Amino acid sequence: MSEIQEYHQNLMADIRREADASGVLMVEAFFDQMTARLTEAGELETADRAFYENGGGTQRIRIDGYAGDPRDSEGVLGLIVCDFADSDELLTFGKTDVPPILNPLIRFLKKARTEEFRDALNEVNPAFQISDLIIATWSQVTKVKLILVSNRRYISRDDSVKLQDLDDVPVTWSVWDLARFERFDRSGQAREDMVIDFLGDFGAPLPALKASQTGAALESYLLIMPGQLVAAIYDLWGARLLEANVRTFLQARAKTNKGIQRTIKEEPELFFPYNNGLSATAEHVDCVLTDSGLAISSIGNLQIVNGAQTTGSIHAALRTAREQLANVFVQMKLTVVPPDRSEEIVPKISEYANTQNKVNAADFFSNHPFHIRIEQFSRNVIFAAREGERHDSKWFYERARGQYINERGRRTGSDQRKFDLEFPKEQLFSKTDLAKFENSAAGQPHIVSRGAQKNFALFAKEIGETWSKNEAKYDELWYRRLVAKAIIFRKLEAEIPKQPWYEGGYRANIVTYAMAKVFHDANRANEVLDLDTISKRQMLSDALVRALLLAAEEAHKVITQPAAGMRNLSEWAKQQACWSVLEARKIDYDGDFEHCLMSKENAKKNEHDAKEMQREMAGIEAQSLAVRLGADFWHRVWEQGNAARELTMKEAQILKVCASLPRQIPTEKQSKHAITVLERLKEQGVLSIDLTDCAFRRT
Repeated sequence: MSEIQEYHQNLMADIRREADASGVLMVEAFFDQMTARLTEAGELETADRAFYENGGGTQRIRIDGYAGDPRDSEGVLGLIVCDFADSDELLTFGKTDVPPILNPLIRFLKKARTEEFRDALNEVNPAFQISDLIIATWSQVTKVKLILVSNRRYISRDDSVKLQDLDDVPVTWSVWDLARFERFDRSGQAREDMVIDFLGDFGAPLPALKASQTGAALESYLLIMPGQLVAAIYDLWGARLLEANVRTFLQARAKTNKGIQRTIKEEPELFFPYNNGLSATAEHVDCVLTDSGLAISSIGNLQIVNGAQTTGSIHAALRTAREQLANVFVQMKLTVVPPDRSEEIVPKISEYANTQNKVNAADFFSNHPFHIRIEQFSRNVIFAAREGERHDSKWFYERARGQYINERGRRTGSDQRKFDLEFPKEQLFSKTDLAKFENSAAGQPHIVSRGAQKNFALFAKEIGETWSKNEAKYDELWYRRLVAKAIIFRKLEAEIPKQPWYEGGYRANIVTYAMAKVFHDANRANEVLDLDTISKRQMLSDALVRALLLAAEEAHKVITQPAAGMRNLSEWAKQQACWSVLEARKIDYDGDFEHCLMSKENAKKNEHDAKEMQREMAGIEAQSLAVRLGADFWHRVWEQGNAARELTMKEAQILKVCASLPRQIPTEKQSKHAITVLERLKEQGVLSIDLTDCAFRRT
């Protein structure tokens, strides 16, 4: 079986499992799973399911979902249609098969722009919601993006195709097929390499100044980019130019800088001296020598890691100040970063380069210590088997896309079956999942409703701030409570579609609002929700499920009855006011709800006990490492540290104890101190000892 056939088989199994567990149609489960990938890939800001189908033949119209308010995504209106085949066989389709799938979506768009179509529908109808949004925002729409999502394999080459403009608004379509999703799931790459060919596509290579010496660790170049060229490149490649995590971070702060746009319109010749310029990376560049000197003929996989607002403003000038763009120039610092060093280098470039927004971009990348620690917990922390099950298991945290599928793929036969028992697929969660669990419990369902990327941006900002102040907070108990939140969130996802009051749609909003409401109501003067019992049992009590569903029903009422002036329910759910309404509602939980709570005193005691146990484990681990390294090793550490005069009297005495093994065994406290000294001497460059085997996870 080929990799893509295996991927198809596993995907269909996942979709069937979710559909069966939640009682939803398979195409709805398919939509939810695949659009989660689209938002993570940066293809869409958010994705709301809004299924509508009517008519037949050449009059058939259909839509499966949309990408939120275009005013929140630089005027891009995203519409989604699903091509789902309920088949165990891997099917294919080509370019000639696209029109019958895409034309109903195009017809829907044309009809949805008319008040006649909108007013003939009930206000809670998803088609009404989209039509009303399109009518209200059409004057601000800059591009229409039609996305075809399929579980078949697309066998044509076209990735993104320009269609005829609609009232001067450009319309494009793109296909996310099975192969593209498989590439993304395995490596985070959803497209072929992006090559910007200055010579072939834009007429001439771009003059450059090499800013690195021959043999330097990284190549660097300085370029002066004409504004027209920046706008044209962005118009061609769009958000793919902007590293998804950094782009999201910037969007979470402020809208495109109005001052930048004003300079372009009123003083374009001063844009260069006023603007800080762009910081960018590329995987490779091709250079040529011209009569004027060095020039870059092409750039592979360009990423603007600092300057998203500048880039967006220059692109916006294509509509608002096209003539002035001829006088706009911007400097670019370009660094060539090999793919295998991207996680290490790009976050630092982004963090150090950004002065306008004080971006701590490292918070967003998968190699941040927070993500690494959660990954370590997820590979080591064992949860007892649920009642009625035989096997203990773990929750797999995927801090980087592709970890799970690749880790599983390295195994075959019985080893793969063991992996599936140890890490069940339903216990896989990603960075954006983690942010949804945490922010729902923290009473921010309106933020969660704004989409995975915007929610993650806020979460990462908060983690970045609290990690530096108190990274010890994120210990094993914190992780276990995180898993309890995941169990609550996913139980709601499964149970809400089965409820008699559920009319379809807005499930994601109802889930986060219901969870936030129960956590809010459980947080009393002396009590909180008992997450520790959920973590131990790996399941929810019947009493808690009843409470969650009562909150879900109330959330459904609030979301589907928006405040005056709000008609789009998805947009209403993104407002603080929506949460305020639900937060204030009184829900009569049954008496058993009290059994779902624990005293704050006991919660604090559990935290204290967990920290004590963690300290004991750290001491045991340090002592074990000190003994394993042996007397000769510690004698050399003492000799070199003493020779460099970098040891205090106390440190020298502890190292001598370690050097007298096995006659003297260092205590746990002494061992931890010795490891600390070892790490300091290593950082200072004092030691000429191989420390490959001396890794020690400090707590």
